Order: sequence, then C-alpha cells, then structure tokens
Amino acid sequence: MLGVLAGFCALMGLAIGSFLNVVIYRVPRKMSVVSPRSACPNCKTPIADRDNVPVVSWLLLKGRCRTCGNPISPRYPLVEASTSVLFAGMALRFGYSWALPAYLVLIAGLFALAMIDLDVRLLPKRIVYPLLAMVAALLVVASAATDHWRSLWIAAICSVAWFALFFLINLASAKLLGFGDVRLALVLGLGLGWLGVSEVIIGFFAANLFGAAVGIALIAARKAQRDTPIPYGVFLALGAAFAIYFGPALHLHLRLRGA
Repeated sequence: MLGVLAGFCALMGLAIGSFLNVVIYRVPRKMSVVSPRSACPNCKTPIADRDNVPVVSWLLLKGRCRTCGNPISPRYPLVEASTSVLFAGMALRFGYSWALPAYLVLIAGLFALAMIDLDVRLLPKRIVYPLLAMVAALLVVASAATDHWRSLWIAAICSVAWFALFFLINLASAKLLGFGDVRLALVLGLGLGWLGVSEVIIGFFAANLFGAAVGIALIAARKAQRDTPIPYGVFLALGAAFAIYFGPALHLHLRLRGA
C-alpha cells in the first residue's frame, strides 16, 4: 500500500511541479501566478491544455512550441520530474501519516525558493510567509490528530532559535547573510524541529557543508572568488531536505556504531 501512496504523490508532484514552474518564473517578476494563462515566451500564444501535460507534452513536442517552433527550456520538465521524485520520496519517508501533507508543502516551497535564489539571489516574502503559515497550520493539524503537542512546541522553539541566530548574524553583517535567509530560518526551524532537535542540527550543518563544498569547488575552478556571493537559500533547502530524507538513516547508523 505504501507503493500506491508513493505513486499517487508522484503524480501529484508532476502537477505541483508544473505550478512551481509558474511560481519560479513569475514571483520574482512580481506577476500573478493565477493569470494570465501560461504562454510561449516567443510568440505569446497561450499554451493549450493538450500541451500542458507535465513532462509528457514537452517530450511529444520535442521541446518546441507547437505554434512557432521556438525551443522550450528542458528546465520545465526537469522541475516537474524533480518535484514528482521529491513527493514520492516524502510518501516513502512518512507513509500514511498526518505529517505527510505538511512536508509535501514544505519540500515544494523549498524547491521553488531554491530555484528562485539560484536564478536571482532572492527569497521572496510572497513565498516564505505563506509557506510558513501553511506548514504551521498543517503541523497543528498533525499534532492534534496524533496528540504530538510536544513536537509542535519543540518546532516552535527551534523556529524562533534559528531565526534569532540568523537575525544576529544579519545584524552583524548584512553582506554575510541576507534577510531573506533570516526569514527562511523560521520555516526551516519549524519543519525540522517537529521531527526533532537533531534534525535541526543535521539540516543546519548539512547546509553549511554543501555550501562550503560548492564554494571551494568554484574557487578551485576559478569560477568564483572568496567574496563572491552564493545563493545560500539553495544550500539551506538542500540541508533541510537531507535532514528530512536521510535523518532517520543517519540516526540508525550512529546507533549501530555506538552499539
């Protein structure tokens, strides 16, 4: 039955991924994500329903607009496919759990934020605050349904603590840490804190490890300097995803080593 849930979430992920493509493109440009209908950026022809099936339409059209033949970036189906994989992974991680909806929303939001930060070095409030509200509401529902109120309190404390840490860093040097990362800390602390303090620690250190590794690689390849800004939100999202997906396996490994 877990396979059925994973399959359902994978299909849902394809649809959500299609919407995330809209969010990633439009939100930084302060456009509505609801209207107008998606259109070819070259000829401006609205995309028909038959050409808007995630991944499949792009493959059938061979990556080109049906009307003008202009190439369509492979990034669109990659975002859709990636969201599908992320959703299936969440289903396998949480199973038939009240917490699953919260973490599906969380991973979708983090993915969109990471892509935007990668593109324009921005973590928009239009995404961060609604994401925080939705994750908080769904975790309240999960806590009420399972009577895990302690998890919710820990999540709230971790959210405030991570925010406070990043706020102080930003206060000391805005060049070192942007305020978008400070806002995102509220979401990360809440989402990881509900799973446990150890997940918060894993997520934080994994984010910095990933960021350091990429930064060193870029400097070694002479693609960046020591003072070159990096999209830290990307690594925060990666660290959080690592803690969510692999935190339990890491705990088990450490317990077995200690046994």
